[in-house]
Amino acid sequence: MSYAEYIPEGAFAKWVLFIAVVSVFNSLQCYIAPLGLTRQLYGRKPEQVTTLTSHMFATWTLTVSMVRFYGAYHLNDPTVFNMVWYTFVVAFFHFSTEVFVFRSAKLDKGTINPMIVSIGSMIWMYNLQ
Repeated sequence: MSYAEYIPEGAFAKWVLFIAVVSVFNSLQCYIAPLGLTRQLYGRKPEQVTTLTSHMFATWTLTVSMVRFYGAYHLNDPTVFNMVWYTFVVAFFHFSTEVFVFRSAKLDKGTINPMIVSIGSMIWMYNLQ
């Protein structure tokens, strides 16, 4: 088996794989140091961030990563394509509601980056259809 077989085909597939890897590292951070960056992310209400909520966020993020890992190699399957699409929809929904509705997070690099990634990925996916 050659190294090339491990790389998904197409720019968007590579992007999805990259985002999956980044998400795994985010999950690990939430498991290893649960109150550090998570409290910074939800800086308007850091007292609501507990070890449990950080671990739940890590588990959610890890689950999304698995969908994206699989999706990077199977984007030609419409069901998998849609599942990957919805991971970005849910991420955008989560971060935007935490900033604008629940007001637990600030509009800063911790929330802007995932919102840009989500919106950009959804637009890219829409244009791929």
